[in-house]
Amino acid sequence: MNKPPRWFYVVAVIALLWNLLGCVAFIGDLRLTTADIAQMPAAHQALYAARPAWAVAATAVAVFGGVLGCIGLLMRKKWALPVFVLSLIGIIVQDIGLFVLADAVKLAGPVVAVLQGVVLVVAIGLVVLSRRGIQRGWLL
Repeated sequence: MNKPPRWFYVVAVIALLWNLLGCVAFIGDLRLTTADIAQMPAAHQALYAARPAWAVAATAVAVFGGVLGCIGLLMRKKWALPVFVLSLIGIIVQDIGLFVLADAVKLAGPVVAVLQGVVLVVAIGLVVLSRRGIQRGWLL
């Protein structure tokens, strides 16, 4: 069993905070009332109306899987890798709902694409980190 470098723990904690923010945003999104949605700009209202339920469920898998995977990293467990892969799949499925079916860029502007791009890059990075952690004996 090899001890991971200090930066590994720093990255894992930052990633955990990132994913916890995703959970907070997701829960906040679920708690929006019809009155809350009615106060949004028309384009955002259209985006909410166009989102399929399975894309919302995929978002839950993505954010909660990300939190669980980060906990796995901090506990130095191999199971973090399949959990991060599942989270990444959730992001991809969510993005299909957002960009292919709902045309989020047209409805909400290019910022949504940039934000989702960052989310995707972070998720891929966590998959790579956990795979390297296993290869180097940091995760058991």
